[in-house]
Amino acid sequence: MKNTQQITKAMKMVAASKLRRSQERVVSARPYASQMQRVLRRVASRVDPSVHPLLSIRERRPDSRALVIVVTADKGLCGSFNTNVIKAAGAYVGQSKEPCVLGLVGRRGRDFFTRRHFETMFERIGIADKPTFAHAEDVSGLAIDAFTGGQVDRVMLVYNEFKSVISQRVVVDQLLPIAAADVDGGGAADQETVAGGAVVEQAGLPGSQIDYLYEPLPAEIFEQLLPRYVDVQVYRALLESTAAFFAAQMTAMDTATKNAAELIGNLTLYMNKVRQAAITREIIEVVSGAEAL
Repeated sequence: MKNTQQITKAMKMVAASKLRRSQERVVSARPYASQMQRVLRRVASRVDPSVHPLLSIRERRPDSRALVIVVTADKGLCGSFNTNVIKAAGAYVGQSKEPCVLGLVGRRGRDFFTRRHFETMFERIGIADKPTFAHAEDVSGLAIDAFTGGQVDRVMLVYNEFKSVISQRVVVDQLLPIAAADVDGGGAADQETVAGGAVVEQAGLPGSQIDYLYEPLPAEIFEQLLPRYVDVQVYRALLESTAAFFAAQMTAMDTATKNAAELIGNLTLYMNKVRQAAITREIIEVVSGAEAL
């Protein structure tokens, strides 16, 4: 038990060290990813979806399918981290009105779903500890190709979002097509003007106006911007999952270390009682032998 306690304590310290670096990366990536998502979803609500295939919402077909990208860890010993993501993904697949195919990132999710013979489009392992933007481009490229190629009509992303050291939240978010934001015209009416290849968009907001200027044409901008948006959202999901994993592992190993200390105390007390009983028995035997002589 003491050896086990030393192992769990060392794992806790390693996880805490990696958590600090992972937390810095995800905190740095969040503002850009969140603002990009907010702006593009608002833009998507004001443009013709046919301007780019990543904005197109397809009509339900008899053979329509959804791609569910599930991001888990490569390792265990992290409490319910992997279980929560797997349960959320399984619940979505079970409740979906269309057949689903999986994209698995992480060994734990891959092992779980392949053992149960779920249909899998791709799998990526060995990137959970230190994901890079190249890893995100690889995963997002597969999703974009499947969506634009007509293999799937929807792409969902399931991952653990890092909230704090003791809290993670499972997120099930639509990656493709890019969802349009709910625009509330609380101020002046929205206006859109097209002139000379530039689109000026005035979004009615309470007390303010936002102008979107497209130069050159929106189709040319979206051709570069929307794939990058998908890359960024996948990269953020990988960073969030990594930070959440190390937080969950640190918490689990801290709890295991405390439980080991408690168990060591109970075992030490039991050992002392047994030793005391053995000593008492030996003394009784010596005294009984002396009296018999």
